[in-house]
Amino acid sequence: MIITPMPASSHEEIYCVEDTATGLLGYIAVHSTQLGPAAGGLRMRPYASAQEALTDVKRLSQGMTYKNAAAGLPLGGGKAVIIGHPGTDKTPELLHAFGRAIDTLQGRYFTAEDMGMAPADMGHLAEVTPFVAGLSNGEFASGDPSPITARGIYNAIRTAQGHHCGSADLDGVTVAVQGLGNVGWYLCTQLSSAGANLIVTDTDAVRISKAKTAFGAAAVEPDQIYAAKADIFAPCAIGGILNPETIPQLNVGIVAGGANNQLASPQDGLALHARGILYAPDFVANGGGIINVATEILRISDQAAFVEEKLEALDLTMQAILSQARAENTCPDAVAVATVQAKMARRAA
Repeated sequence: MIITPMPASSHEEIYCVEDTATGLLGYIAVHSTQLGPAAGGLRMRPYASAQEALTDVKRLSQGMTYKNAAAGLPLGGGKAVIIGHPGTDKTPELLHAFGRAIDTLQGRYFTAEDMGMAPADMGHLAEVTPFVAGLSNGEFASGDPSPITARGIYNAIRTAQGHHCGSADLDGVTVAVQGLGNVGWYLCTQLSSAGANLIVTDTDAVRISKAKTAFGAAAVEPDQIYAAKADIFAPCAIGGILNPETIPQLNVGIVAGGANNQLASPQDGLALHARGILYAPDFVANGGGIINVATEILRISDQAAFVEEKLEALDLTMQAILSQARAENTCPDAVAVATVQAKMARRAA
């Protein structure tokens, strides 16, 4: 295994991780340890290139710095990615190799599951490093964070709905959900239970079929979800999907979902605001998962109480951000970034 430090002017540390015996190629990015050890999930995707993977891990790790600060956690921001298809390329040996790379950081970065990963995969990592969370068993095991992530997103959707329409009631509201992975599925379950009408899309036809049966959802092709007529658009797949090509297509009043880094650039937050579309900043909306993972990293005994307290505080943070953005007639993303930067400055003082 070869671990190569990379130039990191915008980050504290970035490493390229290679292992020819297992076919491993990936990256670890530590954006900030200002508030505590960096924490953020491990993602496995068939990236088109190494550069695409590197760009993703940089953006995701910065997003984790903001997410952890917004959630009031004593954790910094980090992320890791592996290039490959999780269904065909992932092996215990490959995960062991990556776990050994994580171990070399000696606790400056804690990982957990993200896209393409599951609690069982975290178990393989834990065989070679203690700096992993999201385990399915153990004294402080927090398990799959997806249900708690979805709860936080659901709260954010209701809060945004209340700000936009005067009522947080979702009965009869139409939500277009992009992505039916673990988080997207749990979110659909909660939305359906609240009486929302669902329009869904995914690259997996089997998931779409199941959603139509389980939720009575309407389905559209992946490239048609942006123009779907709905009240709310909930991106729950990959990032960068709110951009100059997609924003003009949107036919909703609210964007609130679970995907990380939904805005391709800060200018896209301004573009949403100019169109009168209320954006619930993603690193606040999707903070539930890291709250759940934090109970394991921080070795919290009463995990349920900790999660409930932090979810409630996170929702209050979202409410404050949306209220300030309305008062200042500006995009919530800019307010959210300024809010977490101020939190970090106070903690560092």
